[in-house]
Amino acid sequence: MVKKLLHTRYRVNDLEKTIHFYTQVLGLKEVRRHKSPRGSELVFLQTPNSDELIEICSYPASGPVTFCSDLTHLAFEVESIEEFAKHSAALGYPLSDGPTPSSSGVFAFIDAPEGYEIELIEYRK
Repeated sequence: MVKKLLHTRYRVNDLEKTIHFYTQVLGLKEVRRHKSPRGSELVFLQTPNSDELIEICSYPASGPVTFCSDLTHLAFEVESIEEFAKHSAALGYPLSDGPTPSSSGVFAFIDAPEGYEIELIEYRK
């Protein structure tokens, strides 16, 4: 049996553009970076108030990343969708969908540079 979730991995074509998005737009912290024994470059990011990490991987030897929309996404809680939308739009990343009211609050989506979808959730207070 597993003990706990350690990290989720997303492979990307443009490592630095993606890391910039996750650190500057979403506010995640880069906690470590290294090359794997097989040659992929790995960057681990930490989300505030979470133990699990997000691993961003660049591995050009395996070919370009092709992306199927709406296959997977990461979801993050935000204090205010409205404030986050202003911040992300100012950095060139407007919301791609929403905000949409729900029974628990409001949610919206933003697209990361490689096309991965990010869900933002503002829980009702």
